[in-house]
Amino acid sequence: MKHILFIFFILTFISCAEVKQPIEKVINDQTGPFRDLIEFVSKDGLKISADIYKIDNTSPIIILCHQARYNKSEYMEIAPKLNAMGFNCIAINQRSGGDLNGFKNDTYERAKEKNLSTDYLDAEQDITAAIEFIKENKSSNQKIILWGSSYSSTLAMYFIANNSDIDAVVAFSPGNYFSEQKGSLIPLLKDVVKPVFVTSSKSEAPSIKELLVEMRLNNNQIHFIPASKGYHGSKALWKWQKGGKEYWGAITSFLEQFKK
Repeated sequence: MKHILFIFFILTFISCAEVKQPIEKVINDQTGPFRDLIEFVSKDGLKISADIYKIDNTSPIIILCHQARYNKSEYMEIAPKLNAMGFNCIAINQRSGGDLNGFKNDTYERAKEKNLSTDYLDAEQDITAAIEFIKENKSSNQKIILWGSSYSSTLAMYFIANNSDIDAVVAFSPGNYFSEQKGSLIPLLKDVVKPVFVTSSKSEAPSIKELLVEMRLNNNQIHFIPASKGYHGSKALWKWQKGGKEYWGAITSFLEQFKK
């Protein structure tokens, strides 16, 4: 019975608004009670795979983007915990990625088969497609939180500066990596007033401070510096990571504002 209800909820999520982007298919995944695979199309027609971790039709939605050479399995431990905190999640496979945790990045594999570039900036259109897919299929009152890891967290910072559809950003280990191609993030972030949570390993904290130097940080804009050595990217939240609890405490506190 629970399985039948879950399928109903997933189909309700997909059909709750007119679908303007083509949905290729939804495949039930027997490995977990909350995870389903969905495929949709990126801006250039490349098929993007994503895992949906859904709890309801009203709670905020977090788009989870992985780091370099990784895939959506970066969030296999993280997304269920976010579900328990009251958030729907969708973890996407960007074309700039690779194998992780015994899983392949099928979006990357498709891009290579089509001779498409898989550089970091090429994945920006995949994140845009995920934002548009969620926007077109969510309830009107659901907020969208964009979560990035390493290079994708840098892209997330560009989105919070330039994309009105994003309500908040969580950025694990961003940097001014694309300043030559897209312009420096530093002045772009100056006028950002939406909630932002930025963190990294302890050794990366000085460069994060430089990145945020012109931001008028408010109570909803957090630069969290771990007391421990910490880690690069969202893997700081993985089970058994030393210092992981302090990261979880900080992100839990930040996300609390969206549950009101």
